[in-house]
Amino acid sequence: MAVKIRLKRMGKIRAPFYRVVVMDSRTKRDGRAIEEIGKYHPTEEPSLIEIDMERANYWIGQGAQPTEAVAALLKVINEGKLKTKEQGPSKKDRYEAALAAAGKSADAKDTASPARKKPAKKAEAAPKSTDVEAAEDAAEAKVTAEAEAERTETSEKSES
Repeated sequence: MAVKIRLKRMGKIRAPFYRVVVMDSRTKRDGRAIEEIGKYHPTEEPSLIEIDMERANYWIGQGAQPTEAVAALLKVINEGKLKTKEQGPSKKDRYEAALAAAGKSADAKDTASPARKKPAKKAEAAPKSTDVEAAEDAAEAKVTAEAEAERTETSEKSES
């Protein structure tokens, strides 16, 4: 049986995270795994990589082949180039600093823009309909005036 160490995709459509698993190479990507040996969250800042190196080395010793992606993760872990979360300020601290720079406090709500637009009042809609009706009345008056002009012309011709 050909055994691979590969990533098993989890999460939502645009928010993936992966489990590093040992599985038969013929199984589906998200199928049943022999053993789960770690996890990888690429969307976090910095990326989270946790792999049980003891189990990974055991399976490699048994003949399991890591995929290219897993091999790259193992290389990052072995070189010790992992960033830790303590290196930068937390997301909340960055948010509060940005608010302070903008001149607002974190507790104050943004009242400048309403949550949704209010529907138009009926009184405002009424003038629009009267404008349309007035235009229709003017058009009808023009048509009737033209019709009367034709009638008078034809009646004058018939009398002469």
